[in-house]
Amino acid sequence: MSSVIFGVDERGVASIELNRPSAGNALDLEVADGLAQAITSIRENADVRVIRLSSTGKIFCAGGDVRAMAAASDRPRFLADLAGSIHRSLIALDELPVPIVAAIQGPVAGAGLGLLLAADYVAATPASSYVAAYSTIGLSPDCGVSIGLPRVIGMRRALQMLVLNERIDASTALAWGLVDTVVELDELASDVDGVVSLLLDRQTSAVGQARRLVRASYQRDFAEHLDDEALTITRLGGTEEVGALLSSRSK
Repeated sequence: MSSVIFGVDERGVASIELNRPSAGNALDLEVADGLAQAITSIRENADVRVIRLSSTGKIFCAGGDVRAMAAASDRPRFLADLAGSIHRSLIALDELPVPIVAAIQGPVAGAGLGLLLAADYVAATPASSYVAAYSTIGLSPDCGVSIGLPRVIGMRRALQMLVLNERIDASTALAWGLVDTVVELDELASDVDGVVSLLLDRQTSAVGQARRLVRASYQRDFAEHLDDEALTITRLGGTEEVGALLSSRSK
């Protein structure tokens, strides 16, 4: 049984589903390898228009696999390999001009927050909760949590989670902007599917490049970013799709 279920449908929706429910979808080397393969496939497939991120079972992601860490004969090497693999996948996801929609059905811990932060729209259920958990096992944050979390919820709130190890519930996550909506479990799939359909109705490259530009904005100065904006809008403006859209709107 694959620990990561991946596929691309005829609409161009790529689905990545963590599939270790008995382990709380904890991240181990097999999951890391599955994520890497899925993201490589997405990068090589120009037809992918939206990414749908989810997991099986009651827990979205329990973070890194603590049992695997404890059993590792060379723990520093194991952690370097695991974090390194997932980090490469997260960097690739961050650079993709493809929007990511996530369905969060239950608790999220540690590195699972990094996956959540990679998404551009996050739907969650009242059963979801969010905790950093790193300090409880004597480790520091990884998977972009220490950079992504303060960007999304602010430094003070991020410190509450990362230093004080505060667990927040779904309503707090919504108020803090960590998730976009909270719906009942039986409505989660339809909510996410609705957002996916909305994105499919938009001009693909425009949506994707907007997503890429927003995420890239944290990595450079204002002038450099404006140069990228100018190049991107110029390139899109020369396409037949945009020409047709502009003509229809100008009538």
